[in-house]
Amino acid sequence: MDLKTLGWNEFFETNRVEENRASCVPARVVSQHRGLWRVAGAFAECWAEPAGKLRLAADAGGVWPVVGDWVEVSFAPPSERAAMQLVLPRRSQFSRASPGKHVQQQVIAANVDVALLVVALDGDFNVRRTERYLAQCREAGARPVIVLNKADACDDTGLKIGEMEDVALDAPVVSISGLTGENVEALREFLVPGQTHILLGSSGTGKSTLANRLLGEMIQDTGEVRESDSKGRHTTTARQLFVLPGGALLMDTPGLRELQLWDAGEGVAQTFADIDELVGQCRFQDCTHGAEPGCAVRAALDDGTLDAARFESYGRLQREQKFQQGKVDPAARREQKEKIVKLMRDVRKREKHDKRK
Repeated sequence: MDLKTLGWNEFFETNRVEENRASCVPARVVSQHRGLWRVAGAFAECWAEPAGKLRLAADAGGVWPVVGDWVEVSFAPPSERAAMQLVLPRRSQFSRASPGKHVQQQVIAANVDVALLVVALDGDFNVRRTERYLAQCREAGARPVIVLNKADACDDTGLKIGEMEDVALDAPVVSISGLTGENVEALREFLVPGQTHILLGSSGTGKSTLANRLLGEMIQDTGEVRESDSKGRHTTTARQLFVLPGGALLMDTPGLRELQLWDAGEGVAQTFADIDELVGQCRFQDCTHGAEPGCAVRAALDDGTLDAARFESYGRLQREQKFQQGKVDPAARREQKEKIVKLMRDVRKREKHDKRK
């Protein structure tokens, strides 16, 4: 397959390591399955596994390849598997704090241009959850598009579109039905050939149904949603990258039961830019937005121009970010990064020494 079709551009070409150009070729990770990866490039799509130096770097806290990554691969016959030598620098990455007691970064996808945030117009409709996704998208550097799915099962679509537009700010809001095809054509303007688009949302929002609709064939399994709470099971079990008929790239992902933001302070600020502007108008810089005189936030809450639930959501996400920063020691993160750089430098020195023999 042509590299440009897979999203290759000047950014990745510029960031290739010169010494790898003779022995390696670029490839894109299109899926991942329990320790094995599928890669595609200017060759037949195949399985791949990390080479020794990539494993060493990853074990030291470096980057493991995820779907959407560009990697340098080499081939050593008779093996039919490619060996991934290194991961090229990412233009963007979607991360979350991994579930559990230990606060760690979990990268979900890499090199995404546009995020299609799929929200179901049924009993699982949730504006506050969407604010989380918007914050993560903006932190990742991807353009968010809010896709209100299941319009065929909703009697008050207009009202819910209005609720979502109130928090979307500059993000477009599109109402569709992936099941019937209603208004799906409206998404075409966001599906740019050569750009990578990701479907994000909770289980049961209809992401797999929408993926099948956009692909024009039944690729992803779909499942029933419980009527009692509009929850669905994970019908997509692995992240996978597809090329749509029009040339855009689409990444489907398993539904996330929980999205704990990771280092998303800037994304939160962008998502709540209206509240940040009010905060800047308060008389006191350390205003707690309680009983202080001259509090612009409190005035907006009192006159109804600021929704109390939105302000509460803003405060919750701000507190989560501060808590997370307290759990992750910046000095330790810096030290870990320096270890990775040193390790990769040593690996390259050994490779050069081996070539001279």
